[in-house]
Amino acid sequence: MPKSADSVLSFLDGNGNPVPEEALRSTYAKLLRTNGYVHLVDVPDTFDHVGFLRGFGDFLPSPTGTLVGDMVPEPGMDGIYHSGNQQALVPHTEGYDLDELPARYLALWCVVPPSGEGGETTLFDGFKLVNSLGEDERKHLETQTYTWSLAAGLQSQGMMYQAEHPVLETVDDELLLRFSYNNLRRPDGDETVADFLERGKERFDAEHTAVRYRPGDLLHWDNWRMLHARNAFEDPHRHLKRVMIRHRAPQTA
Repeated sequence: MPKSADSVLSFLDGNGNPVPEEALRSTYAKLLRTNGYVHLVDVPDTFDHVGFLRGFGDFLPSPTGTLVGDMVPEPGMDGIYHSGNQQALVPHTEGYDLDELPARYLALWCVVPPSGEGGETTLFDGFKLVNSLGEDERKHLETQTYTWSLAAGLQSQGMMYQAEHPVLETVDDELLLRFSYNNLRRPDGDETVADFLERGKERFDAEHTAVRYRPGDLLHWDNWRMLHARNAFEDPHRHLKRVMIRHRAPQTA
C-alpha cells in the first residue's frame, strides 16, 4: 500500500492558486491508476464534484436507486450491520451481490466531517493479497463460484437478492477482485476461500490507510482493486456524498 501522502493531491499549488484543470486531471488520473486511489484536498466550495466524476464514466444506481447518495446515519439502523449507522464496517469491495459487473470506481466527498474520533474511510490494496496467492490458490478462486449475499441492513429493507461469482475474474484484460469478509458464504471444507478471507482481514487491519475528511475532500478509488471499510464514529452529523461509477469498456477501432 502506498503511503497515504503518495495519493493525496491538493487542488492548490504552493502559492495557494488553483492547479490548472488539465494538470490536475492528469495527475489525479495517474494517482488513481498507479496507487488505486486518490484523495483530493483543499477543495473550494465552488467545485462540482458530480461533474468532475462524470468524466470517469456513467453512475451506477445504489440498491435504493439513487445515483448520488447521502451517507448519513439512518434511524432504526443501530444494531444492524449497515453503512447507515455509526458502527465500524469490515473490509469489502462494493457490488459483489450484483448479477452485473460491480462499480469500477467509488467516490465519496465530505459535506460535514465528524467531530471527535473515528469516521475515517479505510483502504487496502487488495492486489497485494492476490499477489501473495500460490498458483493453485489463485486458480481455485478464479474457477470456483460462490454465493454473495446482501448486507443485513439492506435485507432489513426487504431486499433479498444474491449473486453467484468467483472471487477473481478477468474483464477486458483487467483483474476484478470481489471481497466481502462477512457476506461471502463460505462452503464447508473450502479452506482456500476461508484462508483468503481471514488473511485479507488480517492484512487490512494491519496495513490499511485511514482517510480523515475535511469539508469538500474527495476520495476516489478503484473498486476492482481496493478493499474498503470504515471506523466507528460518535458524531451523528457526519455527512458524505457517494457515487458509484460503471466500468467503461475500452474503445474498439
